Amino acid sequence: MRLATLDDGTPDGRLVVVSPEGDRFAPAPVDTLQQAMESWAFVAPVLAGISEFPEELDAALLRAPLPRAWQWLDGSAFACHGDLMDKALGVVPVKTGKPLMYQGTSDKFYGPAEDVRFLTEETGIDFEGEFGVIVDAVPMGTSAADCMKHIRLIVQINDWSLRKLAGPEMKTGFGWVQAKPPCSMAPFAVTPEELGGEWRDGRVCMDLLVDWNGQRFGAANGEPMGHGFHELVAHACATRDLVAGTVIGSGTVSNANYREIGSSCIAERRGIELVDFGEPRTEFMRFGDTVRMQGTLADGRAPFGVIEQKVVKA
Repeated sequence: MRLATLDDGTPDGRLVVVSPEGDRFAPAPVDTLQQAMESWAFVAPVLAGISEFPEELDAALLRAPLPRAWQWLDGSAFACHGDLMDKALGVVPVKTGKPLMYQGTSDKFYGPAEDVRFLTEETGIDFEGEFGVIVDAVPMGTSAADCMKHIRLIVQINDWSLRKLAGPEMKTGFGWVQAKPPCSMAPFAVTPEELGGEWRDGRVCMDLLVDWNGQRFGAANGEPMGHGFHELVAHACATRDLVAGTVIGSGTVSNANYREIGSSCIAERRGIELVDFGEPRTEFMRFGDTVRMQGTLADGRAPFGVIEQKVVKA
């Protein structure tokens, strides 16, 4: 099952069920995806039972599946990315054995083709390709094994970052605020069954193709997560209930053979250059630059659709 949200002039849009081909839709029995998440046990069977898609889908109306969410928690579950970022930012990490996670901006998610606004190029504009999950209500203290059944939908995310602000904010001992503007989402949120065998052990085991200004930048696979999504959810709910509609990200998708397949963010490329050459050589994004991201199954299908955006001056 694939779900999307159409722009109808309201803050949360109108929820629709998308055809397998991705070109037609049927209205959902509830208005918004947030409403569906809050009543998932009752609404999901109705959504899954829809088999006729009478209306043509206009891609220009597609918003993020959740245009705004109660909570956005982003992990950093790929060890090779974390190691490179520590070098690039000059941060000495505290090793705990637990997942890394921060709470970010959730009151807005950019749509898949929406221009992304920044005040200046001097803050180090960067994209970050990752996968994410949307959960229903998760009680505090739920085990990782039991958290698996709370993962209702999977999404594809571009976690925008302002790198020149990130290092100083991390070193304060508090969290990111200025360095983490709103994220973007690909147009379709899908049930785990849509990914078939490429959803396993709480991981999205598919390639994330990233193009910067029309050139392939990375094609990392989501399988090598150090902690699966069920473990990230368990970490998040260790001391609090998670409200239905909470979005949890994997962090930048990264593989150990990054020199061969590329990266899902510019900062990682700069970290590689720092290791190889003693200095970073790749510049961050400029106004007018574009980034395209597409999670791709082994058979070539793109279940989440495509994020394709331009960076513009606010």
